[in-house]
Amino acid sequence: MKLLFSKTTLITPTLPFNFDATFFKPDHFTTNDHEYKKGTPWQTMDWRSNKLGLKFRLAKIKGKSMVELTVFSNEELTKEYIESVKAETIFRYNLNLDLREFYKFSAKDDLLARSIRQLKGMRPGHQSSLYEYLIIGIILQNASVRRSVQMFRNLLTKYGTKLEFDGHKLLCLWDVGRFKSIGEQELRDLKVGYRARSIIKIDNQFSDGNLDEFDLRKKSVDEQKKILLSLYGVGPATVWYLLFDVFHHWEVFEHISPWEQKLYSQMFFGKNLATIPQLFRYINKFGKYKHLAVHYIWEKYWWDRYNGKIYDWFEKEIRL
Repeated sequence: MKLLFSKTTLITPTLPFNFDATFFKPDHFTTNDHEYKKGTPWQTMDWRSNKLGLKFRLAKIKGKSMVELTVFSNEELTKEYIESVKAETIFRYNLNLDLREFYKFSAKDDLLARSIRQLKGMRPGHQSSLYEYLIIGIILQNASVRRSVQMFRNLLTKYGTKLEFDGHKLLCLWDVGRFKSIGEQELRDLKVGYRARSIIKIDNQFSDGNLDEFDLRKKSVDEQKKILLSLYGVGPATVWYLLFDVFHHWEVFEHISPWEQKLYSQMFFGKNLATIPQLFRYINKFGKYKHLAVHYIWEKYWWDRYNGKIYDWFEKEIRL
């Protein structure tokens, strides 16, 4: 699908603002639904039944840092529609987030303070809808990062839509309900294993109208947690990531997988394996900002890797 129409709008983020560290996360899936070069990320978006291409640039207008968002489409889009894309972008990437109190709080910990100095102005956020994030969460279960990336690429290549815009060819997620008439074996043939059943069931939940992301945003964190945990194939590890990335709860940090235990042990204490209680004692001292604090520390190591700094223990565990 060639996207021959485009419209540009401006977003004024709260300050301080780190453009690259907000719109590009080196730890996120390296799939072919987005591309990044310093100062300019491109991505696809399935929004209100349209397949879109998005391009972000940092603009300086009258001395103000602004995000220039260009929306590419295969038809003319109304002003109201562009405003809806803009509002969703602001929400997903936390462009209105006030970080000042968190930064004052961070001075109590040297590791967090160093991470913030390196990434000051970075926002937590994710480009995906709840539906897409759930699919990714299912694919991540019991698999290395490399294997998870391959599974998601297989699904996107088979069922996604190739979009051409701004000199790029990227894949866009399939429509919700795509797996209504697809058997489990067809998905298993794409090497997703037992996850095929979970993917189909999640797809059915959304297409049947039993799960609505925008309704969930209005509920309390406890209600969100209860509903998400009731979904087939979704466990605590996926849920607390969802509560942070999709629903923006900075205080929720309740689960540490064995893989994360090894990484956090090195990140926080520089040793091979700290106990889970030791890790939680360190994390819990950040109070209402505990997940946001861990996010900054975590992203520091991924940005170090992206910029060429290699930690042997890190490479051993991420296996990319």
